[in-house]
Amino acid sequence: MSQDILNQSFSLPNGSVVKNRLVKSALSETLGTTNNHPTIGLARLYQRWAMGGMGILITGNVMVDRRAIGEPNNVVVEDERDLDLLKAWAKAGTQNGTQLWMQINHPGKQSPRGLNKQNVSPSAIPFGKELTAFFATPRELTHDEILEIIQRFGTTAAIAKKAGFSGVQIHGAHGYLVSQFLSGHHNQRTDQWGGNPENRRRFVLAVYAEMRKQVGDKFPIGIKLNSADFQKGGFTEEESLDVIRALSEAGIDMIEISGGTYEAPVQMNGTPVKESTRRREAYFLEFAEKARATTKTPLMVTGGFRSLAGMQDAINSGAVDFVGLGRSLAIEPDIGNRLLAGEEPRYQVKPIKTGIKMVDNMALMEIVWYARQLHRMAQGQAPKPTESALTALMFSMTDNGWRTFKTRRLRA
Repeated sequence: MSQDILNQSFSLPNGSVVKNRLVKSALSETLGTTNNHPTIGLARLYQRWAMGGMGILITGNVMVDRRAIGEPNNVVVEDERDLDLLKAWAKAGTQNGTQLWMQINHPGKQSPRGLNKQNVSPSAIPFGKELTAFFATPRELTHDEILEIIQRFGTTAAIAKKAGFSGVQIHGAHGYLVSQFLSGHHNQRTDQWGGNPENRRRFVLAVYAEMRKQVGDKFPIGIKLNSADFQKGGFTEEESLDVIRALSEAGIDMIEISGGTYEAPVQMNGTPVKESTRRREAYFLEFAEKARATTKTPLMVTGGFRSLAGMQDAINSGAVDFVGLGRSLAIEPDIGNRLLAGEEPRYQVKPIKTGIKMVDNMALMEIVWYARQLHRMAQGQAPKPTESALTALMFSMTDNGWRTFKTRRLRA
């Protein structure tokens, strides 16, 4: 077993070389303007991370349609109006030999009530009763609207390439639109886009094909995919393995394995895990081993890594090719350099709990608290690993309420 495995470079199927095995997984920055343009704060944040030693940095979700955002202050890329700002972001995030991939997303129905004029989804299925106060029942997409969204994913990928990003990632996990199409719970259509697993994965395959058409064979395209969504009647491990096989055959360059949705957060909110998982650290490593048996496509697992040995073991096992770190980068932006030097992380990521059951069960603070640390770094400040959850919640409720109000006024 190699103790230096994290330092080893890796060649993706398209020939692109990643300098090491550490990847920053996507974190929601919400650092766009009220009307969804990128800002210089994003360049400042990603420059700091680029100097921190990671091989790839994957951005937070960039939306493909201004009419469909998942949070206030999401960045939207649907044309070239912000090309200069995107170039500045890409230049900052590709320093130090780092690759910067843009994560591309559409929220579907997973957008706070009232933020968009209306939310859409494969089917008009409401959220469970625990979340209906926060998310409105969506309207079912028409066939022509589905084709338009597929085209938008491709357009955004092409603009990312033109701006100087190193690659793109489809967000196919955590309950957003691609994930909704894959789930038998959310997708109850009876046309070519639903009705059975093969039809339900037609959307993600079409999104990938359109992206590939617009960016060419040599530009990296990855996907973040649920191992399962842990909902009754939802996306299963068997279906996920079938999607992995199909995407691999289509030529995708990397698959990041995750799991859960806001209705069933699983490890998104620190839910207890099996002892076998705890010993091996990574939440989805067992599923990755199943995926490895079905594909040679590079695999990445994010979530649960706590130690240098745990990361080394995951790659040395052969199950994965890359270690994904997310929240660690929000409190320790130079963690990559430490790990590559054979040092342990300074801080351990812990569940952020307010003591308010409804808030804690939604995994809300896993976004809110860490987003505040990103905002600090975007302003040139240091993260604050000891900030209390209640303080973050108080400031976030005030800030998000105001940002949502301003967004609604723009869309009225």
